[in-house]
Amino acid sequence: MPAPFSESPGRHERHLRRKKGNPLFGEGAGPCADTEVMEAQRRDHEELVAFMARLRELVQRAVDLRPTEESQTVLDLKTELDRAYEEASGLADEQAGNKEAIRQLLAVIMATIRSSAGADATAQHELDDEDEARRVHFQLLAYPLVADLLHPQSVIQPEELAATLLTADTDELAAALSLFDAEHLVLLCRDARQLVAGCGPLPDALLEVPVRLATMEARLAEFSPREAAGDG
Repeated sequence: MPAPFSESPGRHERHLRRKKGNPLFGEGAGPCADTEVMEAQRRDHEELVAFMARLRELVQRAVDLRPTEESQTVLDLKTELDRAYEEASGLADEQAGNKEAIRQLLAVIMATIRSSAGADATAQHELDDEDEARRVHFQLLAYPLVADLLHPQSVIQPEELAATLLTADTDELAAALSLFDAEHLVLLCRDARQLVAGCGPLPDALLEVPVRLATMEARLAEFSPREAAGDG
């Protein structure tokens, strides 16, 4: 009996599923072997176990914070919690509970930082901007593809990026495209056009690829010619 895919896969299994049977990935598109599925699931499980251990440690550090804690200690913990949310967004299994716990810890830490800032209007405004940036960032991380792209050791290789975007869902493609500046989009659109032109007739599962390419081109067109040329 073939090894079944997971209902809530992690980043390794997700990318394996993107590639297999997808001619846009070239040699990586062959049939999916059971050993490949099992290895991807094993790696995803190891990442999940390691993350849970780190999250417990982060929670304990947050619980142990003293009212007189040094500001750098609080800021460091905030940064680590932000990173933990990014990681949780790409893990296997259901992570809604862990992500909510991280959001609550961040809210407590941000309240502490605001209290320390007191009546400093400039500092409070900067904290408002940080809260808004985090809210937008966390919205993007609702799409696993975004989490996969942002992972420090992304499973998506540079030469696979155009194929990955061309076969993304409509909403996750829009979210992913927001991560790239004009210079990167110029290269991505070039690579995507070459892939589509060289792929020949597309299977039924990939009939939306030209639409995805048009979406990428439209996103690039939102930038000025000067930005696309890298002149800032």
